[in-house]
Amino acid sequence: MRSKFVQVVLIAVVIFLFLKLGIRPPIPGSLITLFMAITALTLFIYVSSDEESWQDFIRPILATLVEEKRARLRLIVFIVFPLLVGWGTLKVMMPGVDPPAELRVIHPAPPSNIQFRGKNIKIEGLVNPLRENGEEASGYIKEGMEIYFKNCFFCHGDALDGNGHFTLALNPPPADFTDTGTIAQLQESYLFWRIAKGGIGLPRQSKPWNSAMPAWEENLTEDAIWKTIMYLYHAAGVSPRTWE
Repeated sequence: MRSKFVQVVLIAVVIFLFLKLGIRPPIPGSLITLFMAITALTLFIYVSSDEESWQDFIRPILATLVEEKRARLRLIVFIVFPLLVGWGTLKVMMPGVDPPAELRVIHPAPPSNIQFRGKNIKIEGLVNPLRENGEEASGYIKEGMEIYFKNCFFCHGDALDGNGHFTLALNPPPADFTDTGTIAQLQESYLFWRIAKGGIGLPRQSKPWNSAMPAWEENLTEDAIWKTIMYLYHAAGVSPRTWE
């Protein structure tokens, strides 16, 4: 442990393991390479700061190269080191086998009309009919909250952030309603369509869709869906886009 060579090797290994395993979430490999290069430069300055330190550092290296009693160790080093270099080079140069990126439309265009329990509903220009009765809005929001926590929060989470109980089992994950790129960019009629028809009701264009969203029209009434939508916007602290 008093050898500068042993100290340098141990310090480098500890730093590498910390960067690789001790930091969460993991940092990119390019940063690990950068940090290890800085570490190598720092250690080189450390061992070459004076002649005595430098000689202490290279002594075991020279002994391995020239001393007869270390012939077996020298043979192992001359075999293992080139193999490690070759393996690392092969790993870098080999083409990847990852599947290509899947292009996916986040907010597909809704249909102009849908069938909801045998009733034809025109989506284009549709507004939430419950918002016309402003005096009952708080009651509708409360009812919508109850509907949400009975049916929706298992996937979308109690904070509406898409971090529900089932999130880890779903790819892509459920929508994060607190993200300004989701419901804040959409009309309420869009949400009505998506909730009513779910993933199976998505248009054929840009398939395959990976949405696990169920079709709620068999379980929720039209008013129940509108109430849930009112709660979503209220809880997320955003206002729906209007057709104007």
